[in-house]
Amino acid sequence: MVSARSVAGQVFLLQLAVVVLLVAATVVTLAVQARHQGTEKARDEVFAVAEAFANSPGIVQALDSRDPSAVLQPLTERAQKRSGVDGIVIISTDGIRYTHPDPHQIGKHVVKGDPYRKAVRGTALTDSEVTPLGVTVFAEVPVFRPDGSIAGIVSPEIKVKKVNEAVAGQLPVLFGAAGGALALVAGGSGVIGRRLLRQTRGLGPAEMTRMYEHHDAVLHAVREGVLIVGGDGRLLLANDEARRLLELPADAEQRQITDLGLTPGTAELLSSGRTATDEVHLAGDRLLAVNVRPVERYGGPAGSVATLRDTTELRTLAGRAEVARERLQLLYDAGVRIGTTLDVVRTAEELAEMVVPRFSDFVTVELLEPVLRGEEPAEASTEMRRTASRGVRGDPPLYPAGELIRFASTNPIAAGAAGGHAVLESDLADSDGWRAQDPERARRVLEYGIHSLISVPLQARGVVLGMATFWRADASPPFGEEDLSLSEELARRAALCIDNARRYTREHTLAATLQRSLLPRTLPEQTAVEAAYRYLPAQAGAGGDWFDVIPLPGARVALVVGDVVGHGLHAAATMGRLRTSVHNFSALDLAPDELLSHLDELVAHIDHDEANGQGVTGATCLYAIYDPVSGRCTVARSGHPGPALVDPDGTVTFPDVPVSPPLGLGGSLPFETAELTVPEGSQLVLYTDGLIEDRDRDLDTGIEQLRTALADAVDRTPEATCQTVFATMLPERPRDDIALLVARTHLLDPARVADWEVPSDPAAVSHVRIDVTRQLETWGLDQVAFTTELIVSELVTNAIRYGTQPIRLRLLHDRNHLICEVADGSSTSPHLRRAATTDEGGRGLFLVAQLAQRWGTRYGACGKVIWTEQSLHDAVAEPGAGLGDNLSDLWTDTEL
Repeated sequence: MVSARSVAGQVFLLQLAVVVLLVAATVVTLAVQARHQGTEKARDEVFAVAEAFANSPGIVQALDSRDPSAVLQPLTERAQKRSGVDGIVIISTDGIRYTHPDPHQIGKHVVKGDPYRKAVRGTALTDSEVTPLGVTVFAEVPVFRPDGSIAGIVSPEIKVKKVNEAVAGQLPVLFGAAGGALALVAGGSGVIGRRLLRQTRGLGPAEMTRMYEHHDAVLHAVREGVLIVGGDGRLLLANDEARRLLELPADAEQRQITDLGLTPGTAELLSSGRTATDEVHLAGDRLLAVNVRPVERYGGPAGSVATLRDTTELRTLAGRAEVARERLQLLYDAGVRIGTTLDVVRTAEELAEMVVPRFSDFVTVELLEPVLRGEEPAEASTEMRRTASRGVRGDPPLYPAGELIRFASTNPIAAGAAGGHAVLESDLADSDGWRAQDPERARRVLEYGIHSLISVPLQARGVVLGMATFWRADASPPFGEEDLSLSEELARRAALCIDNARRYTREHTLAATLQRSLLPRTLPEQTAVEAAYRYLPAQAGAGGDWFDVIPLPGARVALVVGDVVGHGLHAAATMGRLRTSVHNFSALDLAPDELLSHLDELVAHIDHDEANGQGVTGATCLYAIYDPVSGRCTVARSGHPGPALVDPDGTVTFPDVPVSPPLGLGGSLPFETAELTVPEGSQLVLYTDGLIEDRDRDLDTGIEQLRTALADAVDRTPEATCQTVFATMLPERPRDDIALLVARTHLLDPARVADWEVPSDPAAVSHVRIDVTRQLETWGLDQVAFTTELIVSELVTNAIRYGTQPIRLRLLHDRNHLICEVADGSSTSPHLRRAATTDEGGRGLFLVAQLAQRWGTRYGACGKVIWTEQSLHDAVAEPGAGLGDNLSDLWTDTEL
């Protein structure tokens, strides 16, 4: 007979369970397969019905009729009966049901799920959903008009039939096979049971005794104590190792556990029989790991089995391993958390934060003064500035951070700096050299509880940068020799980070100094605009952003903003080169597009010349010329953000200025300009991309924020506008330079502008001189009338003789200057030269140069303009005899 307790019975039960699971899995597989096949068949049916109905003749006309439901509902009912589907729903593109098996649903909205949205976009598809009545398969097919637009959606549906019928036909065969398998299993289990009975029935006393002897030998030979405790708390069995570990008496067996002299905790655990895993108990001077397991669950008598393992040496080794692990973790964390910034002071503070309280109770870090300035110390010194101080308490009587300390030669800190090695003072009370630094402070330090220190030099590339001192206090053990290596490794890692920060500080200081020297310190005096600016370098270091306000002839002014990609010395130097070039090109009075073309060519040459070095990695520029006479501004830009224009009524616009590639990438592409009409009192706002772009906002967001900041600029000075924009838009940690230039425009009073058409007749020169003299009298500028007559006479005569029509003369009375401009249609450039005695001409332009403060020529699309500028502050009197002497010199032959 096969019993459930026998091995054969248990094998039979296991096999029975396996067969049942296989049968169940087969049934489930068949059901799933039948449902899948039914669903796929339903998908094909509904899709075919939907396609046929959607492409049927007249369906589009019916959908576009005045009453689609009246036409389509009968058609769908007939098609539903013929096709065998459960319903055909026609839906408008707006989600309104035209037909439905339930007439009450006609005219109602459908739930616009994902299949419906795809169908409206022109995608035919099938899908399924689970309803309380089972699985429903439906199709969504769009009806297209001849022009390709969608007139509606055809959506037939069908319910998938249950799969019980499909599976039921295969169940008899399945159950028959299962029954045969069970019969085979039962027969096999019976055979195994009888075989086991035959194998154990012939076992005699000798064999059984030998089996127990072997068991007893193994039990007492293992290096682990074994105890068997009965359910009543009596010790039934203890091997030799257990007797040794617990120091049990010889007659311990059959006695109560509580009577064996064990510690209360150990006795309670063994007598209770509760389950325990590696519980540590003290037995004499040993630490025992105790495991207890009950035995009644295995069919035996009530009781428990306990095993004992001596872990005294293992615990000692584990303690040492834990200390080593903690130190390795400290070194790892130091490598990750020290040097996260390129700031010397912050790096020293990170070292202090890292080791308190994991290694020491207090930490002080002193650095040499040159290191704090970014310089490399020339030699070791005992005068250092305490840079960081941290402790488990906030009131130690140590020197505070920021104080400059000159350490005595006997102080361990000075000794470590001089020798370049760590110094250990395990007992500060006995350290005379340390106490000699400041006896009174030393007394207070000892009374505070600080008792030992390790002072380690911060040394990088063989140069001592400072000292790190670790202090222990109160209950912490004194530093020992084993702590020296850890402190030196911590100091070494911190020193490398401090040296990197020092070198970065030096380069950053040089770059910032160079950049400050290259940027304008004050804005030049001019009357066209009232300007203000702001510049903020990025935290990563000085970069290549720049701005300029450049006075131009004719009371005009050039507004410039540029950006060189990158930071550091190279970016600052490149910025200086480009800014100088812009000044030089502006002196030629070039149009904005021509100036950017020359600048683009210059950058391309720089990149070509420095092909094997560090060229210009990227540069942008915006150049604008504002004319206060006409109130127009000409703007061109090369890869730079366009300007913002704030009208006097507060309206903020961003004019459409054609954008060209960044400098150096334009190639043969021409630069384009935009002509802006700027009302008087408007504000032109020029900026670099660092103002509107940041890691926390995109370009469009930045533009809108700038628009909001400028919207209230009515009656606000440019200085106030700069302040408002920076207060509103400045990032917390700018990653790029920011340059902002705000210029409020002014118009020159029309009464201070005089303009004449000049005919091509030499006789007209005298009339022009008379008109000019009258105009100067009107302006109250009699003191410059004679000089101006001479200048006008020479310039107009040259234009009549050598130029072409139209010829115009214009006088501009600026606040501090009188500007004379003579324009003609010729592009011939005049040249200044010294005429010989026999030359009939050539002295007029030389005369003009002597009389005017400045003069020059600018070219336009229809000719040129020769202009002169006279200072009204210097011209306090008419030139007299001195001028005559100068004029006579013009006809003197210097060779005689």
